[in-house]
Amino acid sequence: MKIKDLPDMEKPYEKLENYGASKLSDAELLAVIIKSGTKNKTSVDLAQEVLLLDKDKKGLTFLKDVPIEDLQKTKGLGRVKSIQIKAVAELANRIATPQKILRKQINSPEDVASILMSEMKDEPQEMIKTLILNTKNELIRIVTNAIGSVSSSVVEIRDIFKEPIKSNATQIILVHNHPSGDSEPSASDIKFTQKIKNAGEIFGIDVIDHIIIGNGTFSSLKRLRKF
Repeated sequence: MKIKDLPDMEKPYEKLENYGASKLSDAELLAVIIKSGTKNKTSVDLAQEVLLLDKDKKGLTFLKDVPIEDLQKTKGLGRVKSIQIKAVAELANRIATPQKILRKQINSPEDVASILMSEMKDEPQEMIKTLILNTKNELIRIVTNAIGSVSSSVVEIRDIFKEPIKSNATQIILVHNHPSGDSEPSASDIKFTQKIKNAGEIFGIDVIDHIIIGNGTFSSLKRLRKF
C-alpha cells in the first residue's frame, strides 16, 4: 500500500497537520523528512529501515553520528535524502543545546563538569566528547566523538581533531565518563591523553585538559599533572 492510499488520519503529513508532531512515531517523523518512497516501499518503510541502523539502541540521537555513507546503504534512500536526514539531525542537536552554554567561558574543570555532569554521569557506556574553545576560552561547540571504550582504540586522532580543525579552533578539552562511577584516571586514560596532546601540537591545537566524569565526581588530568 502506498502512502496516498492510506486513510488521511494515517498519512504522516496529514497526521502532523491535524494532531501535531508529537503524535507521530519516530518512523513517521523520519518519513516526513524522507518525503517519498520507492516503487516497492513507502517513505515509512524506508524510515523503519533507517531506524534499524541504530545497533547501539541510542534512539534517534544515533542519526547525529551515523555516517551519510551508512544511510545511503538503505536502498531507496539515496544521497539527497541521506543529506536531508543529517541536516535535520544536526538542526535538532543545535536546538537542544542551551544557548547559555555556548560562548560560556571555561576557566576551570568545575566549569566543564557543570555543563556535562548531568548528561554523562549515568551513561552506561564510555562516551568521549570534545569541547571546542576559541582564543577567549569561550565554548563554541561540543562534539560527541565516540561511544564505547576509550581504551579500545575506537577513537581515532582524526575523530578528535576533525571538527576543531573545521572550526579553526586553537584549544580543546577532552571529556569522557567512567560508567563504574569512579572518576580516577586509568593508565590507558593517561596514555590516550598524551597521544592526543602530541597530535594537537602538530595541528596547532592545544589540548588544555582531559576531564573524567564519574558518578557525581570528576577528575582533571591537568590538575593531577598527568600530562
